Amino acid sequence: MSDQVRIVEVGPRDGLQNEKTPISVEARIAFVENLVGAGLTTVEVGSFVSPKAIPQMVNSDQVLRAVDHHPGHEFHVLVPNEKGYEAAKAAGAKVIAVFASASEGFSRANINCSVAESIERFTPVVQRAKADGIKVRGYVSCVLGCPYDGDVKPTAVASVSRKLWDLGCYEVSLGDTIGVGTPLKARQLLRVVSGEVPIAHLGMHFHDTYGQALANLYAGLEEGARVIDSAAGGLGGCPYAPGATGNVATEDVVYMLEGMGIATGVDMQKLVAATNEISRLIGKPPVSRVASAINASRRSS
Repeated sequence: MSDQVRIVEVGPRDGLQNEKTPISVEARIAFVENLVGAGLTTVEVGSFVSPKAIPQMVNSDQVLRAVDHHPGHEFHVLVPNEKGYEAAKAAGAKVIAVFASASEGFSRANINCSVAESIERFTPVVQRAKADGIKVRGYVSCVLGCPYDGDVKPTAVASVSRKLWDLGCYEVSLGDTIGVGTPLKARQLLRVVSGEVPIAHLGMHFHDTYGQALANLYAGLEEGARVIDSAAGGLGGCPYAPGATGNVATEDVVYMLEGMGIATGVDMQKLVAATNEISRLIGKPPVSRVASAINASRRSS
């Protein structure tokens, strides 16, 4: 497993969108810049959704415009519909993300429509993006379990993933939204889904509710997956998944990968500094085990 793994840092969007403490545009820009300074080259910086639905993501256009000056970096934004797409395009987005659920219950609770209807909604978004030369990443939520429907069959995930792939998404990120997966289930999921979408184009977006995210990621790496979504400090959760804790922490992922001999290009000290600053602003300590350990060692030295 000495080949390269790509980390998609989702803290500034998926991480902050569920935090109760509002973070200013200036602070969000500084957070992204600090993450880039730490060596992260792919960062999800915001979403073009209704500010009534997700007030934490208001003025994502300002964030994108402010940070989109680093050569060789990708800055992703989430786009739910054509109105959001128009705003993202106007802000200079080069990569957008669309999302669907593998679970009917979650789809209805989240966006008040069926899975099939959700795909119909964003199909014109993907088509317009392709015509405009903008890359599209697809998210599938609740791939290992749903807060409303319980277990989710891997074949259901594979079906939605294939639809996203066929529409033209260059990559499909598989989200364990409520963090209930275990390594065997993660492995089985990837085996089934990779029958529809090439494993090189599948991302792993595993939340750590039950402390299984790193183990699940390792199982996925053994299957050949090489894209990992994570959030600095373990930020995040899901407004529509009661009890769901944050994303797997970027620090913990980097520590594991580097310990396996997989170079990430991430400066751990700078990453922890970025995490500490955003944690200070939201008023709670990082969930990351690695950040906690490094902070504790600093205090004791």
